[in-house]
Amino acid sequence: MKTRKSRMVTALVVGVVAFLMVGCKPAQQTTPAEASAPPVAPAAVPESQQVAEAVLGKQAEIVAHGDLARNGSEQLLVVNRFEKAASGTVGPENPSPIFVTRAVIVQKGDGKWAEELRCDEHLKNPRGYLGGSPAFRVTGWRLELKPDTDQGLELRFTPTQDGEDRSPDTVETGRTIAVRWNRRAKRYQSLDQSHKGYLGEVTALETPQSILR
Repeated sequence: MKTRKSRMVTALVVGVVAFLMVGCKPAQQTTPAEASAPPVAPAAVPESQQVAEAVLGKQAEIVAHGDLARNGSEQLLVVNRFEKAASGTVGPENPSPIFVTRAVIVQKGDGKWAEELRCDEHLKNPRGYLGGSPAFRVTGWRLELKPDTDQGLELRFTPTQDGEDRSPDTVETGRTIAVRWNRRAKRYQSLDQSHKGYLGEVTALETPQSILR
């Protein structure tokens, strides 16, 4: 009897110890292959969007992309829109005007992007202010695009106030300025009244506060 009881006690102790060992089993370990697996990388931002944000910030929007000037180079037209007019698109498929506070055209050459046209408070290219553009500071622009398969994209800028058309009767210099790539000069310039010739740049405007950035 004692031997049988001793065996029963021994078996009970062994069972308890086995149960405790199972309960204390460590959590499943990560295999070496799992540990070495690289984290999932976020989707890469396209180069064009990186360039757009570099010139006009996080709110930058690309509204035209390609050989815009018909000069064989890749270009981007990037804009910042008025917040209350931030709907709709513009381009060859939809030439409806949009209202912008800033617009920039950049061109890629030898693997690098360079600014060719800037529209903020004034219209200018790397050489200076565009001829015929207003001397007063403009808070916004009405932008229209007129694609041309031969001469390249034509941009029409009209000074605006808070996203609304500014009356030419109120502001005499608030006329529309047409801008296009001049193949001879190899830069964007404003067109003259005949729409056949180009106006040269000016290094300074009449308004003393106007400073070329």
